[in-house]
Amino acid sequence: HVQLVESGGGSVQAGGSLRLSCGFSDDINSIRCMAWFRQAPGKEREGVATIDRGSSVSYVDSAKGRFTISRDNTKNTLYLQMNALKPEDTAMYYCARSENPGCLLGIIRASYFELWGQGTQVTVS
Repeated sequence: HVQLVESGGGSVQAGGSLRLSCGFSDDINSIRCMAWFRQAPGKEREGVATIDRGSSVSYVDSAKGRFTISRDNTKNTLYLQMNALKPEDTAMYYCARSENPGCLLGIIRASYFELWGQGTQVTVS
């Protein structure tokens, strides 16, 4: 069965950078949308960034200008480059995939995504 495996999380100081990776066990070339979400303790899961099959991207306002989502189809890997990290970025980060046509609207809605990774923790102090 298809699996998504995140890596790259860790602890950094405010202003630092991290690059998250999400390895897919299948060919990502045909996946309609992939995304990064995060969930902090006591808060709802929040969509951070999404990229579609045509490489169109969308970001939550708090990530614009600091985070970059990208994909490497040759490696079946999704990335999230996070710069200028802030303590409020502290959360568990999840990658996800969607075949829901709604994901093409650029709205990063968790209900559109069918398959999720196990998460990687990011802590900013």
